[in-house]
Amino acid sequence: MSISASRARLAKIIAKRSFGRGEITLASGRKSDFYFNLKPTMFDPEGAALLAELTYDALKDDGLDYIGGLEMGAVPLAGAIAQLSWIKGHPIAAFFVRKKPKEHGAKLLVEGLAKDETLQGKRVVIVEDVTTTGGSAIKAVESVREAGGNVVLAFTMVDREEGAAETFEAAGIPFRALFKAGEFLNPKS
Repeated sequence: MSISASRARLAKIIAKRSFGRGEITLASGRKSDFYFNLKPTMFDPEGAALLAELTYDALKDDGLDYIGGLEMGAVPLAGAIAQLSWIKGHPIAAFFVRKKPKEHGAKLLVEGLAKDETLQGKRVVIVEDVTTTGGSAIKAVESVREAGGNVVLAFTMVDREEGAAETFEAAGIPFRALFKAGEFLNPKS
């Protein structure tokens, strides 16, 4: 399937499984009359494959070492993209950032790295399922930077177009999205 056909198919899956209308309170605390819950798409076999394919295609030329982001939205995405990158012969390792360190075990904030691995000096993309203001992803950015990683991009599956671009610009991080909310709010027939 071509990239444009894959993108069109994924848009249909997101519209059916993950987009809805009705009042909701977002993670940012804002109220909205529409929502995206990308988990049903991320855990659908075809949806997961298409998200990984299109994201990998968008990132493959960025010279990335790692892909990851804040739990929970980034976890299935980073894992699927890492797997596909290996299959394609251009591996990008995955990790995730906990919202708070575990209170037992190694008490790590950044998870998924082996004992001898570090983000120090590595080129990292922060990935997110749905981005509103960018605040959640910035938490992951801060953790990666504290670990010595170089965040070169923030990438989301759906940008709600409610301030994230400005947040990332202020943080000096390029920001890209597979889809923008307007594509679902005002679909072309």
